[in-house]
Amino acid sequence: MDRTHGQTEQHEQPTGGSAPAAPTAAATPAAAGPARVVSLTAGGFALTVNPVDGSEIEPLRPGTEPARPAKRAAAARAARAAAARPPALPGPAAPARPLLEREEERERLVRLLGRGRSVRLTGPSGSGRSALLDAVADRCEGLAPDGVVRLSGYGQQQPGELLHALYATVYEADQQRPGRAELLARVREIGAVVLLDDLEMGGTALDELMRATPECAYLLAATPDTRAPSDDSHVEEVFLGGLGKADCLELLEAGVGRPLTDEETAWAGDLRFASEGLPLRFVQAAALLRQRDELNHHAEDDEEEEPGVFEERPRDAVHVPLPTLAEGAAPAELLASRVSESARAALRIACALGGELPHHAHLPALVGDTHADTAVAELLACGLLTPVGTRYRLASGVARQLEEVGYGDTAPEEARTAARHYAWWTGHASVVPERVAAEADAVLAALAGADVVAAVLLARTAAPAFAASLHWEAWERVLRSGAEAARKAGEVAEQAYFHHELGVLALCEERLDRARAELETSIGLRGALADKRGTVAGRRALALVVDGETARAAASPPLRLEAPGAAAAAGEAVTVATPAAAAPKAAPVPKAAPVSKVAPVASEAPTTKVAPVARVAPVVPVSAEAVTRMTPVVPVTGRSDAPTTLSEVFEDAFPLNPKPAPPAAPRPATAPPPAPGRRRLVLLAGAGALAVVTLGTVVSLALSSSDSAPPEQGPAVSSTPAVTESATTMVNSGNDPAPEPPVSAPPAETSAPGQSTAPTPGRSPARTPSRRPSPTPPKSPPTTPVSPAPTTADPSPTPTETGEPTPTATTTQTGTTTSVSPVTDR
Repeated sequence: MDRTHGQTEQHEQPTGGSAPAAPTAAATPAAAGPARVVSLTAGGFALTVNPVDGSEIEPLRPGTEPARPAKRAAAARAARAAAARPPALPGPAAPARPLLEREEERERLVRLLGRGRSVRLTGPSGSGRSALLDAVADRCEGLAPDGVVRLSGYGQQQPGELLHALYATVYEADQQRPGRAELLARVREIGAVVLLDDLEMGGTALDELMRATPECAYLLAATPDTRAPSDDSHVEEVFLGGLGKADCLELLEAGVGRPLTDEETAWAGDLRFASEGLPLRFVQAAALLRQRDELNHHAEDDEEEEPGVFEERPRDAVHVPLPTLAEGAAPAELLASRVSESARAALRIACALGGELPHHAHLPALVGDTHADTAVAELLACGLLTPVGTRYRLASGVARQLEEVGYGDTAPEEARTAARHYAWWTGHASVVPERVAAEADAVLAALAGADVVAAVLLARTAAPAFAASLHWEAWERVLRSGAEAARKAGEVAEQAYFHHELGVLALCEERLDRARAELETSIGLRGALADKRGTVAGRRALALVVDGETARAAASPPLRLEAPGAAAAAGEAVTVATPAAAAPKAAPVPKAAPVSKVAPVASEAPTTKVAPVARVAPVVPVSAEAVTRMTPVVPVTGRSDAPTTLSEVFEDAFPLNPKPAPPAAPRPATAPPPAPGRRRLVLLAGAGALAVVTLGTVVSLALSSSDSAPPEQGPAVSSTPAVTESATTMVNSGNDPAPEPPVSAPPAETSAPGQSTAPTPGRSPARTPSRRPSPTPPKSPPTTPVSPAPTTADPSPTPTETGEPTPTATTTQTGTTTSVSPVTDR
């Protein structure tokens, strides 16, 4: 709605020929009733954009799924292409600029696109890339079945929004935003010539865009500093350079509207050398010459007429010379000084908005001049503006030149004014969402430069409009900026609203982790405010997130890391490498009957030590099949108990120094079984020894009752005399074995008085025969057997050690009585 002249413009209606008609309340400017509520279809969800309490989302009910969209007809594509061009400006129409020295490039581009090849048109800013794209679009109208599609890549770093824009241009799918799977399936069927101006992405992102649309031929216009496509993309490269001297002079004459003088021709030659023949510089140079002619012509008229008394004009006219070469190379300051005041105010607003110029219908309210809408045409004729899609922005290098001379000093105030204006405009019921989407860049720039209060208000009103217009990249940027501004301003309710909308947006785009985080934050904030309706809406959306996570986990369960023995315990099939040296477990060998200890007769023969016989596993028969030895990758540990900590589990499963299994050791030969006769003799010898020990005990008890005084306590034995043969020999029964030769006693060690020698831990105490003759039997009672000390970490040395502890016989000769005293085990 043109509020200045009271006329309705075509840009106030939804863009596109087949767009749905706006509601009746929205078509009437005076109807500023309740807030807009728009219902959309986003993938498998039904989305209701509610500007008051937050958007509501629910799964599509059975039978309400949208049908497969149809492609637009040629007339609908032409109407949409016309709506995508920059708007018509009020005032006199600007003369068309000729396309010079571009015939060769145009024919080459048309030829490559006709073969289905994609081309990247590279040229510096101001080289005429957009004008060349317009010329190529007219020649490629009937090459592809879906015609020619014009897109703008300004500010697009990912291919998602470009794919959605291509889908909306070709298919009749209003109020629908397909999911990723459906989107890729639909754009794969598109066959069109896509002209993408102001490309800012490259590399893998550009490859993804081109792989998603294999039936499309792209003409990509980019600057040299844009990232190049990958080597596998097979994109042709066409470089667009500057114009020649003759073409520069022709362009300058067409802009001025008259032939050039010799002085102007020489000046144009120097300017071409300084600017490398960029067409934008000569458009600006033509504007400088036109302004010079106007000033000089007014000066000539002033000489003919006498100036009035009250006129503030100088009496002496000053001739305006040609601009210098520096002013021609950077003409923004000089051009801005010669335009109208409304045009200079528009330049200040553009500098405050980062180079974005609002639509000309907004300039009267922003500038405060009812005729400020004509400033856009004035600035465009001077070469200070350039078209970008359906809008205008400052040309390359103009913003920097203007900021250097003070046009950016009032940027905070201008941005705050623009933010408050857009907050009122986007929330008005007469403004359709498509019109808000066309002003997305200016709205986002005003949001970035405004204070926190104005930013919260603008984000609150613009976010539902961006959501309803399916411009979701701008929707997300507005929500994030609004959440940050609400946090700084302390507006908890607004912050909860922005987080809820971010969660709904992430759920529609199948980003479940982000959706859960945003929704939980919103639910917490609304719970603190006791907002029951908002909390219920957030919990419903969170339930959809949980359902999506459950379905995703069922489709692809997560991997688990288990201990080596866990899989075997669960019954799973696990291949276990058995070392080749490992033998089957031997059966337990039955223990033989205990062998009685026989007291041998003392003699001078040395004692023979018999090594204990090792327990040998029985021989297992080996099958005739070939056995392949396998070296286990993870060695089998000797841990008997189950691991209790995570470190023990990883130590068993992944040792620090894995070693292969040891080589197989030779199996020892089986010892021959003992003869039955020898075992019988051993039993008989044990029985005889038991009888002798019993008799000796009785005799010792009888002799201990004598009144003789006990010997003094002293050292046990200091020396061992030689032992002669006993006077009385022991009488052996017929069943006893033959007497063994006497055993010579080892040298005894001297012990400290009153200190007994402790046996070796883990071993039976050694028995040493006593060789000291006692004149009288001792009166002391028989010694109580002392059990050996328990095994400790610090063993004590032993004086004498024999292979097998055996009882020894002590022969004492007193008169004619012979007594045999046993040696108790200590």
